[in-house]
Amino acid sequence: MTVRIDRRRLITGTAALVGLASAGTGVRAQTPQVLRFSAVFSDQDTRAEMMKRFAEEIAGDFTLQPHYGGMLFKQGTELVALQRGNLEMGNIAPQDISNQVPAWSIVSSAYLFRDAEHLKKVFASEVGQQLTKMAEDQLKIRILGPTYFGVRHVGLKPKKKINGPVDLAGIKLRMPGGDAWQFLGQALGANPTPMAYAEVYTGLQSGAIDGQDNPLPNVQNMKFYEVSSQIVLTAHLVGFDLLTVSSKVWNAMTPQKQAAFQAAADKAIAWSTEQHLKKEAELVDFFKGQGLDVYTPDVKAFREFAQKKYLASDLAKSWPAGMLEKINAL
Repeated sequence: MTVRIDRRRLITGTAALVGLASAGTGVRAQTPQVLRFSAVFSDQDTRAEMMKRFAEEIAGDFTLQPHYGGMLFKQGTELVALQRGNLEMGNIAPQDISNQVPAWSIVSSAYLFRDAEHLKKVFASEVGQQLTKMAEDQLKIRILGPTYFGVRHVGLKPKKKINGPVDLAGIKLRMPGGDAWQFLGQALGANPTPMAYAEVYTGLQSGAIDGQDNPLPNVQNMKFYEVSSQIVLTAHLVGFDLLTVSSKVWNAMTPQKQAAFQAAADKAIAWSTEQHLKKEAELVDFFKGQGLDVYTPDVKAFREFAQKKYLASDLAKSWPAGMLEKINAL
C-alpha cells in the first residue's frame, strides 16, 4: 500500500507548531522574576506591610517572595547571601555593612541622627550618596533607601532605676552579633550580650539577659513588654535598616524599570516611616497601661558618655574626614 504525503499540508502544520513553540517561549519570557526577600522582623511588623505595598507596585515585572522572622537567613547573614547570589533582596542593618566597609560605622554610632527627618536628609545629601556608592561599589548591592523603624530605647527586666550610663554597669544588654553592635552596648555603659532577635523574648524570660534595646514598635510587635518591668527612654540610636537589592538583579533592569523599582521603594518607605512615627507617639501610654515604668533618664549624660567612647575608639579612625561635621550640620 502506498501512502501519499501532501507536502503543502506538512509545511503548513510544521509552521503552526513552530509558531506555538515561539508563543510559548514568549509567555515564559514574560513571567515575572521571583525576588526572595529576607528580614528578621515578623510578618506582623509595619515593615511587612511596607513590603506588601512594594510588591504590589512591582507586580508587573517581579514577584516578591518574602521570608520573615529570620526564617530564610539568620540576622547578620543576609548581606553575604545577597553577595553570593543566594538572595535577591534583603533588609540589611548598617552594622552589617560596616563589618565589611568600616567607614559605615559612623552611621551606626550612638546619638548621630536626631530623628527620622534628619536620617532622610543625610541619605539624600552628598554624604549619603558617598556612603551608598562606597557600599555599592565594594559589596555589589544596590541600596534603595533607609527604612526607619523608630528610635531605640533600653528595655529592662530588673527594676533597677537607670539615670545614666553608670547605672547600666553589669547589666546584660542583648545586642545583635557583630563588633559595631557590641560596641554600641558598651557605649551605653552596659555589658553587651550577643543574641539573635528571635531569641530575645525567651532570653528575658529565662534571665539569660537583663534587657534589650529596640524601638517601641518592635517591643510591642515582639511582646518584649510581657517580660520587662521598665523602658528607659535613652533615645540612643535612630533605628533604620537598608532596603537592598542585589546588583545582579538591579543591573539586569532597563533604566525605565530601575526608575519604577526605585519609585516603588520610595513610596513604600515613606508610608512605613509615617506609620512608625505615628505608632511611637502612641506607645508610651500603651506600655504604661501594661504596668511598665516608662521614663526619661539623663540623656545628656548618656550622649556625652557614648560620643566620648566612639571618638576614642578604632571605629572613629575609619570615618571619612569631615563627614561627622557634615552630618551634624544638616
